Amino acid sequence: MRIPLLLLSVFFSLVAFAQPGTLDKIVAQVGDNIILLSDIREQRLQAEEAKIAIDSLFDCRVLEQIMVTQILVNQAKLDSVVVSDEQVDSDMENRLRLIQNQMGGRQKLEEFYQMTYSEIKDKFREIIRTNMLADEMRNTITAGLGVTPKEVKDFFQKLPNDSVPFINMQLGFQQIVIYPEITKEDKKIALDRIRELRDQIVVQGKTFESLARLYSMDPGSAPMGGKIAATKGMMVPQFEATVFKLRPDEISEPIETEFGYHIIKLISRSGDDFICLHILIRPEFSVQTMNKASQRMDSCYRMLKLNELTWEQAVARYSNDASTRQNKGIISNPRNASQLWDMEDLNEIDQQIYLLTDAMEPGDITQPSLYMDFMSRQQGIRIVRLMQRIPAHKANLDADYALIKQAAENDKKARILSEWVKSKIGNAYIRLVPEFASCPLQYPWLNQ
Repeated sequence: MRIPLLLLSVFFSLVAFAQPGTLDKIVAQVGDNIILLSDIREQRLQAEEAKIAIDSLFDCRVLEQIMVTQILVNQAKLDSVVVSDEQVDSDMENRLRLIQNQMGGRQKLEEFYQMTYSEIKDKFREIIRTNMLADEMRNTITAGLGVTPKEVKDFFQKLPNDSVPFINMQLGFQQIVIYPEITKEDKKIALDRIRELRDQIVVQGKTFESLARLYSMDPGSAPMGGKIAATKGMMVPQFEATVFKLRPDEISEPIETEFGYHIIKLISRSGDDFICLHILIRPEFSVQTMNKASQRMDSCYRMLKLNELTWEQAVARYSNDASTRQNKGIISNPRNASQLWDMEDLNEIDQQIYLLTDAMEPGDITQPSLYMDFMSRQQGIRIVRLMQRIPAHKANLDADYALIKQAAENDKKARILSEWVKSKIGNAYIRLVPEFASCPLQYPWLNQ
């Protein structure tokens, strides 16, 4: 199996590794740090996989990017910039989780590298630390850097016409959500059900995996027989506390978390890593409770249509959605925390909302409809308000000031960083092999 090379670039950033059997050699040195030909070749393969155009200077640019990283790391060490083990491990867990999800699970990740999960982390821990040190140094150099409104205007006016970005249509939404109340009786039904499933496994001898596939309400693990491979810190506290008390093949008593009731079977544990099976049963509201929530939402909708309540008043009085109630019901895009959504994010995260509001004008509201939260999978009833619709357009200062301001800040940071790198090159030992010494590089690496 071959892991997508574009995904590898997310993990390795500017540092790669030689493939088995590949002839390798040193092509550059920055201080005590060497750069291998395999580092550059791997970046080329990643670009080819992503169908990025590669010209004759591609290798030169990659080499210079790696050399800049090494300059940053050297200065970070001199300035005693510290990246803690906890920061490294957290960042590495996030990156490895992304890779294993793309590959189809931890087992396939281990098979690809022919290592255990712990060995993979040990192998790449220092690579991650190096890149995090470089990032911390960049942040230190550009800390507190901002731009004035005049700088934003000057930056935009100097952009060539063909460099002004085209902005896709963006939409902003608000919502009022009523989640039906889960009663004590609802919770008791769920608890009785999880106890019954545990009894079928422990007493009747049915397999944990088969019951998980049939009855677990966790969509991520149910198709795999309830299997979860994780590291300490990835699961909610009650779940992990139970896992670390179990012996291999032991099945827990029912436990309660914010998601519902679980039973857990430990498969294996090595240090902070564990593999287990689990079955989740969520308490479900009764028909009567749903009818009560529906009636309450109908009342809210009627008062809004009759202008007896403002939108803000209706959110405060009726909504029980914790993520939007305190912010006038505004639905933030989880990918970038923006109040605006583009079509790609909408289609992937909340496709229903676009279908509901496609023909609406800003300020219009939908009729109450059934809704399932895309994060918690909690079911409720909601009204959606189209807050704003920005048609597709070429960027301009009036409509896209925040976006242009960010671009101006990034440009200023890049210029400051460039001047800083130039000032540090003269203090570092630099060596390039002849085949790269003739590269038209941005910085005067050899003119010291």
